[in-house]
Amino acid sequence: MVSDDVQTSAASAQPTAAFSVTSGRVRGYHRAAVDTFLAAARAAFEGDADDLSAADVRVASFPLVKDGYVVAEVDAALGRVEDALAARARDRAVRAQGAGVWVEQARDDAQIILDHLARPKRQRFARTGLLTFGYRIDEVDHVGTRIARYLRDGEPLTAEQLRSAAFRMQRGGYREEQVDALLDATVDVILAVR
Repeated sequence: MVSDDVQTSAASAQPTAAFSVTSGRVRGYHRAAVDTFLAAARAAFEGDADDLSAADVRVASFPLVKDGYVVAEVDAALGRVEDALAARARDRAVRAQGAGVWVEQARDDAQIILDHLARPKRQRFARTGLLTFGYRIDEVDHVGTRIARYLRDGEPLTAEQLRSAAFRMQRGGYREEQVDALLDATVDVILAVR
């Protein structure tokens, strides 16, 4: 969800990044909303404030409009902002508590994810009703298997791959909010151990 500051008009705000603008029927992110959010993110980061976290960046959303910024370019920039905020949080925690505590927390979080993914395929998440759409079960299970292999065996997996994961919909599929929460938790673990 976008903060109230981002939703307000940003006519006087200077653009913080040079993104391509969509044309024709293609919609993109509302330019003023993106510029305002990125300006606030930059101010929070440079001011060394804790107003904005990596999780806040991950859930940021913007209206889709004609002549907006190209979605993929903005999403890539948001990924870099999220990475920078996560690295800063990690550095602060390591300085305050020590590397051992940070690693132990990341290990505990990874174990919770692995325990969840140890459930049998097709039963890893709650399902929607038969008349309601949810994420396609086989696609989510495939990504879940990749996550488990990353956490258990060290197989390659990046935060960007999880950020860009998209699932088709099916009736009686997995509940979106549960799957999204697990993906977010996995991204947190990946960023924690970079």
